[in-house]
Amino acid sequence: MAFCDYQDIWVLIETSQGKAAGVGLELLAPGAELAHRLGQRVAAVILGAHNSEAERAAAAYGADVIYSAEDPAYAHYSTDAYTYGMAALVETYHPSILMIGATIIGRDLGPRLSCRLRTGLTADCTSLDVDAESGILSWTRPAFGGNLMATIQCENTRPQMGTVRPGVFKKVPPDWERTAEVIRERLPVPGGVVRTTLVESIQETAAELVRLEDAEIIVSGGRGLGKAENFSCIRELAEVMGGAVGASRAAVDAGWIPHVHQVGQTGKTVAPKVYIACGISGAIQHLAGMSGSDCIVAINKDPDAPIFGVADYGVVGDLFQVIPAMVKEIKRLKAE
Repeated sequence: MAFCDYQDIWVLIETSQGKAAGVGLELLAPGAELAHRLGQRVAAVILGAHNSEAERAAAAYGADVIYSAEDPAYAHYSTDAYTYGMAALVETYHPSILMIGATIIGRDLGPRLSCRLRTGLTADCTSLDVDAESGILSWTRPAFGGNLMATIQCENTRPQMGTVRPGVFKKVPPDWERTAEVIRERLPVPGGVVRTTLVESIQETAAELVRLEDAEIIVSGGRGLGKAENFSCIRELAEVMGGAVGASRAAVDAGWIPHVHQVGQTGKTVAPKVYIACGISGAIQHLAGMSGSDCIVAINKDPDAPIFGVADYGVVGDLFQVIPAMVKEIKRLKAE
């Protein structure tokens, strides 16, 4: 097929118990923008057992068309089943671009699917751009430990595939009156394709409690805290502000706090309304995970710390004096 025969930008919408996961809905926003520049459509792709709720969400968040396949084999994620279903859809409709969230599922499915389709895959992207004339997408991702950003293009094969970090793009406000064309496909998974069986699904308590990607306020602590016990002040500030607790890699590597709290290149990418960095110097690896926040507040006793270069508000001082003062003032204001 000629490259001009490949049309539309596809976004995989992950589901859990029939509900659309956030990262797929986030990706519909840049997908729609890129599709508009190419004169094409943005499509949501849903594999599941009961897709009606996810279909409605995909339409509300901007999908022009929805490809929906229901089968018991898609009720829970399986590498074999999802690769079979996605490959069948791609080989039938020939999208030009396929975007997948860089989640646990996406990082597993993306490489398998790209090999099945004999195309390239750019992993863990943080920025997207497209050439309207050639239709070539530029995928940008951190490289060499986050010390530089690499821009990668897939010029010779289609579809162009990539996984994109959750939290990099923000969801558009949903329009629940909006509708989209829904194309329902029957893609039953043949016997013998799925080689694993789900025995039991166990929810990790820590992961359930720490939903940094969804938090509107995050208070993060770094090396400047000195020891694990000092995270108590971070937790107190987060609690009075109604936010979540984050951390830098240095704090996680030191064993002061579990990895589920880590923000940065090797942790989670977040974009809350308010991000408060306490005792965090601002290494580029950390900035890659939180620079998209609406408002960044930095507290650090080093006036030359790189974190002040991206902060909207900076406090040069001892965090053990600044944070208690903030907690006291917030409690006073809330009492009034």
